[in-house]
Amino acid sequence: MKTKFEIVLIKPQLGENIGACARSMKNFGFKDLKIVSPKFSFPNHKTKVTSVGAVDVIKKTKIYNNIEAALKTFDTVVSMSARRRDINKKHITMLDFFKLLKNNNYRKVGIMFGPESSGLSNKDLSYSNYILQIPTSKNFKSLNLSHSVTIMCYEIFKYFNSKTFNKFGKKLKISSKSKILTLMNHLVNLLDTNQFFIPKEKKHSMIVNINNLIYRLEPNDKELRILASIFSSLNKKKDKR
Repeated sequence: MKTKFEIVLIKPQLGENIGACARSMKNFGFKDLKIVSPKFSFPNHKTKVTSVGAVDVIKKTKIYNNIEAALKTFDTVVSMSARRRDINKKHITMLDFFKLLKNNNYRKVGIMFGPESSGLSNKDLSYSNYILQIPTSKNFKSLNLSHSVTIMCYEIFKYFNSKTFNKFGKKLKISSKSKILTLMNHLVNLLDTNQFFIPKEKKHSMIVNINNLIYRLEPNDKELRILASIFSSLNKKKDKR
């Protein structure tokens, strides 16, 4: 990715959360972690244990005594908040965030998270350019710190690796309407031959339902051939009886 992203944690309280954050970061290719005024001696034993294979991220983590020093190298800073704040700051969605990345030549972006118990203060937020809220249930909005970091790292990774994701989820071209119609005519003839449409006055509505079923599947050419073979095979077996 051309833009460099760094995770910034403000006054984190639990070492195990930092370890889990580091692990998620490494899962999605993030290496740079900054921590401002941690509430424990960093790194502690729990941090190292929960980081599992991401001890290298922990070792190169930078510690700061104040937020200004931690943020001064970024082109823009996005703050994460579980609730909408009544401050003069632009609130954005995940989609807005990616539009910003697309339309701006950011070299370095900071993603800032607050302490587990209270989140970022209004003063902390004043240093950011944007506030982003991860959509959650209105009945329970608060996410664990490491979970929030995981979601953001995943979303950014997915955005910059969309070609890889599309390759694995690639769907073959849907068959033409004429090919599907040919299959449908073949199927209707087979069903007619085998007296499937009973009572006859419901034949029309039954064909409509079958059409809806097949078209909803959006089959490709290979799938159509498989269906045609199944229909023909079942008909041949019936003829042999």
